[in-house]
Amino acid sequence: MAKRKSKSEKPKLNRIKEVLEEQGKTQTWLAEKLDKDFVTVTRYVNNHRQPSLEVLFEIAKALKVNTKELINS
Repeated sequence: MAKRKSKSEKPKLNRIKEVLEEQGKTQTWLAEKLDKDFVTVTRYVNNHRQPSLEVLFEIAKALKVNTKELINS
């Protein structure tokens, strides 16, 4: 039987947190690179909010990865 998700459990749509950890970079570093507020970046990293496509491309550029690596499939 398939495991049910609770209503409060949101799907992880992006892998920003994992890529930051793989590269040893911090959310503060990413916020500075993007010239964004730390809280906004934290929301992206924790999948509470999704970045626009434009911002997703900026994140990929800052992390020097293909945009596809930031998206859960």
